[in-house]
Amino acid sequence: MPSATLLTIALMLALGRASPGAVAAPVSAAPPFGASRSSLTPDLVKVERHVLPNGLVVLLHEDHTVPAVTFYQWYKVGSRNERPGITGISHFFEHMMFNGSKNVPPKEYDRILESNGGYSNAFTSRDMTAYYEDIASDRLEVLFRLDSDRMRDLSLLPEQLKSEIEVVKEERRSSIDNDIFGMLDEQLCAVAFNASPYRWPVLGWMGDLERIQRQEMVDYFRTHYAPNNCILVLTGDFDPRQALAQIQHYFGDIPSQTPPAPPVNSEPEQRGERRVEVHYPAQNVTFLMGYKAPSVQSPDAYVLDVLDAILSTGESSRLQRALVHDQQVALDVGSFFQTRLDPTLFEIYTMMKPGKTAAEGEKAVDEVIARLIREGPGRRELEKAKNLLESSFIVELKTNNGAARTLAFHEHLYGDYRAMFEVIRRYRAVTAEDCKRVARRTFDPLRRTIAELVPEKPEAAAAQEGSK
Repeated sequence: MPSATLLTIALMLALGRASPGAVAAPVSAAPPFGASRSSLTPDLVKVERHVLPNGLVVLLHEDHTVPAVTFYQWYKVGSRNERPGITGISHFFEHMMFNGSKNVPPKEYDRILESNGGYSNAFTSRDMTAYYEDIASDRLEVLFRLDSDRMRDLSLLPEQLKSEIEVVKEERRSSIDNDIFGMLDEQLCAVAFNASPYRWPVLGWMGDLERIQRQEMVDYFRTHYAPNNCILVLTGDFDPRQALAQIQHYFGDIPSQTPPAPPVNSEPEQRGERRVEVHYPAQNVTFLMGYKAPSVQSPDAYVLDVLDAILSTGESSRLQRALVHDQQVALDVGSFFQTRLDPTLFEIYTMMKPGKTAAEGEKAVDEVIARLIREGPGRRELEKAKNLLESSFIVELKTNNGAARTLAFHEHLYGDYRAMFEVIRRYRAVTAEDCKRVARRTFDPLRRTIAELVPEKPEAAAAQEGSK
């Protein structure tokens, strides 16, 4: 069978889930599905991986479905690479990368890109900082010119740094200081972790944002924004040979740097429940539970994805049914788990109905978890959760951007983009016994932390603020 695009494979798998007996190969033929239900394989999907002499990793996936491309610059740096005193610096550079470089004056990056019909954005997490552009394929070289210039010679002039740090501080005020979920999540991690690099927030502590020095910014950029700490991913309508030659031309002479030291994670075993209260003007009680969960190194991460879906994906999920519909004690409830480089948290959030207490909500959540540990998921429930995860994974591959993001994520976290070809098989292999075993190990009350919002009346909060 000839090489297929990720879009074609995604459609093949989507059709296969809807019709277990057969799968569509490319549209012209439909061979028996049979053993090829997990047809997302390296043999079918053409991805070229190259490493330039300066250490820059390049992933190319050709797909001529639409005359457009997506270009990712995926830097292997996030808040876990920071330290007390410079927290928030990774997210700060997410902003600075759009503020000019040697040959692109401030504010010109977006103007040039948009005048060529392109779109750009970026995100920072605990594990990575990623930048991407979507553009018509005949304008691809514009991206190489812009992005190589900022990797090589980003403007770090004092006035620009000072101006942009104020923007970052304002983002922190709106996203954490004046946002209930942001405050709770920040306090949850600060209390749940003692010596993990996940202890501080991605946006950084305000005190650090106010004190970071320019030389620290320069040093951080040179170390973490070097080509040998970056993954370039290009997906869409392009000629691989020509694109690689252009990448080598624009990025190949950027010097590599001494690799950054790996973050130190000295987190000890948690031996008792931890609690923290956040007092803030609000109408309702809200709380977050965080259970210690394993890193990407554990095969149980796939089981935790399934448990996450069982607990909170959709109106018929266990937490929604129990707390919102049956007992009617909560306005909203859900869970969140994401595979990370270091051991992380499996989080459950609950927004109570007016007049309902956190104790009532915790009791209801505990009952749902206890039943899951005791009985495990039913056959149909388990199949539904796995189908939802598989569907979500397939949908991600149906766009150039989603395919590029998936390739970069697996190349970074797993060390090899080909780990993505194992995802569907891993989900399908999860059993009810796996769910019971991992739930019992993860949802241990002695290894959880609870952050509770304690509602205050606005006048009480104002009086407290005025006394400072």
